[in-house]
Amino acid sequence: MKRLSTLILSLLAVATAHADEVQVAVAANFTGPMQVISTLFERDTGHKTNLSFGSTGKFYAQIANGAPFQVLLGADDETPAKLVKEGNAVAGTAFTYAIGKLVLWSADPKLVDAKGEVLKKGGFKHLALANPKTAPYGAAGLQVMSKLSVAESIKPLIVQGENISQTQQFVATGAAELGFVAYSQVIKNGTIGSGSGWVVPGNLYDPIRQDVVILAKGKDKPAAVALMNYLKGPKALEVIKSFGYELR
Repeated sequence: MKRLSTLILSLLAVATAHADEVQVAVAANFTGPMQVISTLFERDTGHKTNLSFGSTGKFYAQIANGAPFQVLLGADDETPAKLVKEGNAVAGTAFTYAIGKLVLWSADPKLVDAKGEVLKKGGFKHLALANPKTAPYGAAGLQVMSKLSVAESIKPLIVQGENISQTQQFVATGAAELGFVAYSQVIKNGTIGSGSGWVVPGNLYDPIRQDVVILAKGKDKPAAVALMNYLKGPKALEVIKSFGYELR
C-alpha cells in the first residue's frame, strides 16, 4: 500500500510539474460555451484557464496597452488579424472557431414575430443594441436595420449596451422591450428558450466570423497552445454547435 501511495504521489507530482495556466480574453457572446469548454479542457489536460469576458473592441485596446492576456477569442476576424499585423499576436496561429448568428429577441413571448416585421410595425419604446464600434453583433444589428430601411425611425429608440452581455440583460430585465443579441445567448435545446425571437437571415448582415489567436504574451505558453488545439477537437466543436454557432 505504501508503495502504491508513493507511486500515485509521484505521478501527481509529474502532472503538476507539466500543468500550465493561460490568461484568456473571451468575447462576451461566447461566455456560455467557453465556460463549458474551459471545464472540459482543464479536466482533460490539467492546464488552468483564467477567463475574462467583454467586448472585442475593449480587449483590443487593453492588449495594445500591455494587458497580460495570452489568448484572445474574438467576436470577429478583423481584431486578431490587426493584432498580428501590429506585433501583438503570433502570426499563423489565428483560425475561425465559430460563426455567430444574430437574433432579434424579446422577453415578451408575443412581441417578436417569425419574420421580424415588428421592426417596421413598431409598438415598442426601446431597442437594445451593443455598441457597434466595439461589438460586432451591434454593428450587424445596424446593418440589418439599414437593409430593412428602418434605421432612421428606430435610431431614437436605441438603448446602447457596453457589450452584448449587457445588451441581453437590458432585454431580459425589460429595460428594453427587444434587442439584437447573439443567438448563443438565448438558445436552449436547439431553439429560442424563452420569450420571442427572429433569427435574422444571414443575407442581412456580414458573416460574423469569430477568430481565436495566440497573443504575444502567450507565445511560449504550453497551455495556450493546448487550448488552441482543444478548440479544434470534437468535444469543443460539439459544445460550440450546441450553442447555435456554425462551424467553418
